[in-house]
Order: sequence, then C-alpha cells, then structure tokens
Amino acid sequence: MAGEHFYAADEIEQIAINLFYGWGYNFYKVENQLRADDQMVRSKAAWLLGEGARSVSTAESDYRREFLPAPTRAKPYPDAEAVASAQKLERLHREITGLEQFIHQLPAPANDRMTQRYRLEAPTLASLIHFDSLLVGQCELMRKSVTGVDAQAILKALPDLEAGIAAIRSTLHDRQAVLMN
Repeated sequence: MAGEHFYAADEIEQIAINLFYGWGYNFYKVENQLRADDQMVRSKAAWLLGEGARSVSTAESDYRREFLPAPTRAKPYPDAEAVASAQKLERLHREITGLEQFIHQLPAPANDRMTQRYRLEAPTLASLIHFDSLLVGQCELMRKSVTGVDAQAILKALPDLEAGIAAIRSTLHDRQAVLMN
C-alpha cells in the first residue's frame, strides 16, 4: 500500500518528538505551561494599560476641545494653564503607553542549554508569578483610576497616578532582576 509509512504511529510519533525537541519544545513539560502562563499574564497586563491609555487619550481630547478652543481675534492665544494641563494629560498618556509597550517586550527565561546550565527554568518562572500578579493588580488599578472619569479628575489624581506608574516600573525592574540572577 502506497504511503503506509504515514500510518506507522510509532515512527510518526518519534519524528514529531524529535522535531519538538529540536525546536526546544516539549508540551508535557511544566516549564512550557509556566512560560505560556507568563506570556498570557503579561499580555493581559499590557492590555489593561492600553485600556487606561485610551481613556486618558479620550479625556485629553475632550479637555482640549473644551478648554483650548480655536484662536479668535479677541483671544488669539490659549490659556497657559489650560495648555499646561493638556500637556500633563499628554505626558501621562505617553508614559502609560510606554509601559504597555515595555511589558509586551519583556522576555521570558530563555529555553536553551547554556541558560539551563546556570538556572533552572521552572523555579525561575514560578518566581515570576509573584511579580506578574503584582503587575496585573497595579495595571488594573491604573486602568480603573482613569476609566470613566473626566480630565479634571485625572489631573486632580495625577500625583497618585504618577506614583502608580513608578510602582509599575519598580515591579518591572524587580521582575527583570529575577531573570538576571
């Protein structure tokens, strides 16, 4: 029968396992589940920050529309305080977006033989769980703080939001320290 080697389960299974190992993947290893969980959690944290950034951007647009009208002969220059406030909202949006992009780029521990000589992958990934859960909580607090509120409320809460950004950066720094050890 032509093509009967395509039905030889033992032979096909061995080919697949060799390919998986060659690709550095074994779907029965705990490390692969932990790595996938880590990537999923980081993508959700970044999504939360993205939602927060969109809320700040919307609030900034509404603020500019309300407090920075087009120049007229009677008032050719905008109010300096309104411009400064709009710039604060723009800076907050930039910082949140920067954190979102940084989280997307965070590495997971490498799955190669050289790394495995110095570090066990599963314990390293398990230690990242603490930082990932802290990160998600902080990102959700940031999102909730800026979602559904107007620009005036965001400006009033700006010191607290800046402290939140600093806390997220600190968590990301601590997370990176785990991967450096």
